[in-house]
Amino acid sequence: MHSFNAVGTNTGMARTKNQSARRRQLTEAAGRAIIARGAAAVRLKDIAEEAGVTPGAVLYYYPDVDQLLVEVHRTAGERFCDSRNAALDQIADPRRRMLAAISSGLPTGPHDEAVRTLYEMDALVGRSKLYSALAVSFFERQVALYQVILEAGVAQGMFTLSASSQTIGRNLVALEDAHGLHVLMGDAPIDRAEAERLIVSYACSATACDLTAAG
Repeated sequence: MHSFNAVGTNTGMARTKNQSARRRQLTEAAGRAIIARGAAAVRLKDIAEEAGVTPGAVLYYYPDVDQLLVEVHRTAGERFCDSRNAALDQIADPRRRMLAAISSGLPTGPHDEAVRTLYEMDALVGRSKLYSALAVSFFERQVALYQVILEAGVAQGMFTLSASSQTIGRNLVALEDAHGLHVLMGDAPIDRAEAERLIVSYACSATACDLTAAG
């Protein structure tokens, strides 16, 4: 009796592990397909070919392909946020923390596939309510990161804000999105260094602080 239960439990755990691995495989394949074709044009067949499985196998785990695309954004967004937080965790000075936040919020270059996936997913805005809600949540999560830095700078007497921390935070994230697109284009007049300089310039004005002096 006890032996049977143990085997049953182990089998269930193995099945769950295998299902999680397959879902991760499909999410990664969908991400590659999105980069290749764009989120608006990607088809079930494209995802299946990338994953090396049949379309039916994809539908077994994700009966609604839009749910799979939303999962791609959720996964990419979490990785982006985790990487960004890791870059800031060891920095106490709000000025240096702001500089690091701006740097980590931009694509590393034209071949930054993780960030490109997030940009490609914007084609789903208006098509999926679930995606739209996820995109708003992702945006506000980045805003909140900046708000913490801004308010810490005020509390330590380093920053004098030109507007509320939320307003400045939203502007900073919007600048990341706009200039980050130029970085991904590769041949645009605004490369990564220039994008970072432009955003830092705004942050200096918004905080009445020469952030570059602390770099």
